[in-house]
Amino acid sequence: MSGYSDQPSGHVSGSVEGRGTRRADAQRNRERILQAARDLVHEPGELKLNAVAKACGIGQGTLYRHFPTREDLLAEVYRHEVEELVAAAPRLLATHRPLDALAAWFDRVAAYARVKRDVFAAIEAATWQDLAAHSLGPIGEAVELLLAAGRSSGSVRPDAEARDVIVLISWLSRLDDAELDARGPRLLSILINGLRTHPAPDPPGAPRG
Repeated sequence: MSGYSDQPSGHVSGSVEGRGTRRADAQRNRERILQAARDLVHEPGELKLNAVAKACGIGQGTLYRHFPTREDLLAEVYRHEVEELVAAAPRLLATHRPLDALAAWFDRVAAYARVKRDVFAAIEAATWQDLAAHSLGPIGEAVELLLAAGRSSGSVRPDAEARDVIVLISWLSRLDDAELDARGPRLLSILINGLRTHPAPDPPGAPRG
């Protein structure tokens, strides 16, 4: 008996193809659930899983298979937001000059800050503390990637550290929507200017042109 499959070359069996389709459907459902939860967590009141399922147009059973509890769902909303924020750094560096990439990344930080604020307000303290601790490393690495590119190009001051930026942007998640809309862009612009390399001042007594 031949050791080779009887399936024609290049063809996939129906069972394998079916499993692939189910996995793709499950991934799409998961993404829809996360997007709906991200939108709804910003609404007043406690996030309800049945409201998320309704917004997605899926059954509650499908939602519970992905996220058995409300905290599971909210924790994953936050993790997903962190993943997108971190992945944006190298993408922006590929298409922007370093300082422009940093400024564009800060624009993305403002959206992340809203999600962080709303999710952390809706879950238990132990859960958000654990989420914050695990996200700090990846976000810090993304910041350092952007700063290192700026330092190499001479556009970012050489003493700028990722921790400096993390400490400063952490305040965004403490602002309500009105203040974040009003002050967020200006605060981030001030931060960019603070990170920018500025010409050294003329020494005292130097002649002025």
